[in-house]
Amino acid sequence: EVQLVESGGGLVQPGGSLRLSCAASGFTFSSYAMHWVRQAPGKGLEWVSRINRDGGTTYYAESVKGRFTISRDGAKNTVYLQMNSLKREDTAVYYCVRNGGMWSFDSWGQGTQVTVSS
Repeated sequence: EVQLVESGGGLVQPGGSLRLSCAASGFTFSSYAMHWVRQAPGKGLEWVSRINRDGGTTYYAESVKGRFTISRDGAKNTVYLQMNSLKREDTAVYYCVRNGGMWSFDSWGQGTQVTVSS
């Protein structure tokens, strides 16, 4: 059974930092690209970032480019999202998602809440 368990969310002031983690199990982690997707209150899903299987290639939404960094640790079967210079508009539930074929999403974690507020 595929399991993706996010952690690391919380309340942070504007300009602050958080690191999200996603522990993966139930599949061969090194065989899949991984994504972070978020959903702000009252809004639809927004893709945030992707990291390829070997960790050598990463992609970012324009809204987070230069502030967020995605990475993965194959030994720990974990993907991370380092979020710096956080803005109020980054407030959302952040989901860890396994890549399906091409750029599809085929398995989701339960999400972790990030709230940016003073």
